[in-house]
Amino acid sequence: MMFTKRLRPRIVSGEIDCSVRIWRSPRVKVGGRYPLEGGQVVVEKIREIGLSDITPQLARRSGFEGVVDLLKVARHGAGTHVYLVDFHYEDAA
Repeated sequence: MMFTKRLRPRIVSGEIDCSVRIWRSPRVKVGGRYPLEGGQVVVEKIREIGLSDITPQLARRSGFEGVVDLLKVARHGAGTHVYLVDFHYEDAA
């Protein structure tokens, strides 16, 4: 999983523990480990949600100021399915 640079320190600290992604199909799997900043993001849960499920609270939990800010990053490519990915960060040590 790739994350915008500005979110990475907050993911490593544990402040951010989820991500909203708009894909054609899931690009990660539960239990999957994805490298990030000397450690890894471990996917705990992934579920499809609707655009209307993206609330200001969810946007902030994902590390964004609001829904519009989140959608600017989440919308890329031709994907139409919205996924909520819950994860935690594990240090490599």
